[in-house]
Formats: sequence, C-alpha cells, structure tokens
Amino acid sequence: MSPYIFALLAITNVWRLLLTISLLGTLTSTVFLFMVMAAAARYRVRSSRERLAANDVPDQSLPKVTILKPVHGMEPLLEQNLESFMQQDYPDFDVIFGAREADNDALQVAERVRARYPHVKSKIVISGIPTWPNAKVFSLDRMILESANDYFVISDSDVCVGPRFLRNVIAPLLDSSVGLVTCPYRGIPSNDLWSSLEALGMSVEMPSGVMVADMMEGMRFAMGAVMAVRRDALDKIGGIGATADYYSDDFVLGNEVWAAGYKVVLSHEIVGHVLMPRSFVQTFGDQLRWMKSTRYSRPKGHLGSGLTFAMPFGLLGWVAAGALGSWPLGVLLLLAAFLNRVFQSVIVGWGVIGDSRALRYCWLYPLRDLIGFCTWMASFTSRSFFWRGETYMFSNGGRIIPQHRPAVNAVPNQL
Repeated sequence: MSPYIFALLAITNVWRLLLTISLLGTLTSTVFLFMVMAAAARYRVRSSRERLAANDVPDQSLPKVTILKPVHGMEPLLEQNLESFMQQDYPDFDVIFGAREADNDALQVAERVRARYPHVKSKIVISGIPTWPNAKVFSLDRMILESANDYFVISDSDVCVGPRFLRNVIAPLLDSSVGLVTCPYRGIPSNDLWSSLEALGMSVEMPSGVMVADMMEGMRFAMGAVMAVRRDALDKIGGIGATADYYSDDFVLGNEVWAAGYKVVLSHEIVGHVLMPRSFVQTFGDQLRWMKSTRYSRPKGHLGSGLTFAMPFGLLGWVAAGALGSWPLGVLLLLAAFLNRVFQSVIVGWGVIGDSRALRYCWLYPLRDLIGFCTWMASFTSRSFFWRGETYMFSNGGRIIPQHRPAVNAVPNQL
C-alpha cells in the first residue's frame, strides 16, 4: 500500500470517527431535550397546584420574615430592584441591607429606597473587611445576627420580584419538612447582544438543567438569586458560615440543608435577574467563572453536561459528513441541532419561564448553546477566577482561596 493511500485511509477514518462522535452527541442532546420537555410539563403542573396552595394561606398563618440584601456597587436598575422587595403584599417583614464599607455607592441607593418606605422596617449592616473566603457569606452572617426572626429570604441585589413574591416563597416553609425554597429566574438583558445571549441562557439553559435535576433526583441544591430558609435548618448545618469557603455558596447551602434531612423546593415563583451592558470578554468571563465553579463543585455532573449541548455536535457532523462526501447528512445533522435548541428555547424560556424574548429570539439561542459549549471546554483550563475585584483560586470540592487578602476557613457561628 502506497503512503498516499495509507494517509488517505487514515484521514478518512478520522472523519468517520468525528462523524460517529457527532451522531452520539446528537443522540444525547436529543434525549436531553425530551427529558427537558417532560420536566417542564411536570413543573408546570406542580406550579399550578402550589400557586393555589400559597393563595389559600391566611395572613395570620404567615410568619415574620427578614429579607437579606447584600449590595456591592452600582448596577443597572438597582433602585427599582431594591424597591420591588419593599413593595411586598405581606403582613410582617423587614429588610436588612448589607455591605462591606459604609461608603459603598449602592448604600446611597438603599437609603433613598428606605426613605420612600418608612413603614417597612429596615436597617443597614456594615460587615467590614471579610475574613472568610466568600465575602458575601461573611456579610450575610453579620446580617443574620441582626435579625430576631426565624424565616429568611436571601436575595442578590440584581433581582427584581413581584408583590406576591414573599407569600409564594414562604408558604412551602410552613411545612416543617421543608428547609429551603429556591426560585428559577428569567434573564432581563440590557440593550446589547452579549447580555441578550446571557439572558437567554438564564431563561432557558439554567432552568432546563434545574428542572431535569429536580425530576430525576429531587432538589439537592439552591440557586443564589433567591433562597428562602428557616433558622432551624441553618442551625442544623452549623449556620450560614458552613458555605463561606465556597464560591457556589448557594449550591452548598441547598446541598447542606438537603443532607441535614430537609426538603429543598423549587418554587413556582419566577423572579427577574437584571443584567448589565456587557462586552464579550465580560460575558465570557462570568460564564467561565460559573462553569469552573460547577466543575469543582459537581465534577461528574459537569463532565456529563458536555453531552447535553447540541450545536457543537451539529457543526461537527456537518463538517465531517461533508468531508466524507455526504453533504445531505451533514445538513440534516446541523438542522437537527439548530431545531433542538430552538424548541428548547420556546418550550422552557417562553412556555415555562414566561420570557417573551425566548420566543422572539429562539433562532438566536443556538448561538448561546455554542458559546456555552466553548465556555464548558475552557473551564478545564485553569483554577483561577476574578470576582468582585478580587482574584481567587479554586481548590478541591469547590472551595476558594483569595489571592490578595488573608482569609481563614469559616467557623460557623451559632445563630
């Protein structure tokens, strides 16, 4: 056999291998789509039932609640976001705003909001320089110490909610077997391409994975946009400090509460997550940080998630089949991948999350899927990440180590 023929056969075999990988990936992403469809139908049915149950809870049965709002610098729509939490149709609640330093710009916004709602009990807590790896958890610990209530809602500053939000997230916690409630969210973009793509991911990709996980094994984690938790559940895991060594403190909090014997509930209440105007570098950097966190917090699940993407396998099949002279097959694989992600955007983003953009721009979601795969690949490149002005390093189990300030492992406080 001549070297030319040998090389040609070798190249052909490589293209056949790549086509096989494409076919496998197309199969796994299609299976995932059907799982998403089943999980979405299950979530809608359960949400209708839970919404009715929450509406039936009388005011006198609703406990006092403290809303914990850590803030850190200015953000788009910050004032409106904070104000939405002051407008709750709920009989008795208070709000604690927390920051590291008193000169934080976000606190000026919080003060304006507090002045407009004097009938809502509220205060500001300055935590000081964090001594724990996760600065937000350090602030939350100081904020919780300032509350005498037994029900807490922890929410990020870039979240906006409706007036019945508190009723809906607190109602499941009236069941003593439930320790934590967490909410799906829809992305609210700025007027630029990259935040629009990121928002689509929040409205489609994130809830898809969460609903499937809930269907397959029940909720064993939480999402940080909103977490409602009772004091007894926090006490049982050793306090909020149990999450202070991790970047994914939300995942760890939910997992610890579940491991302590409580149920974690995925709420029917869907909140808004407001995004800043973004460059590609900023968007990719944030998504890469989240992906790296998942890689170290849930390594097996993160590895398997690579098989849930569709567009990379569709593109690979298009190129490989074309190289083998089967262009119709290549076009079919690419079209199948494209339609897979379009259907997912419509079914989840519009049908479940209620994001009209997921219907209007469903043709754009395949691009978000492709970028997501690139981010997933890049998550295996390093352990370092940049977050809120500081550089950190991931260690085993998802723990983080600040690179530019001293930090000690958290010793949970008794709440």
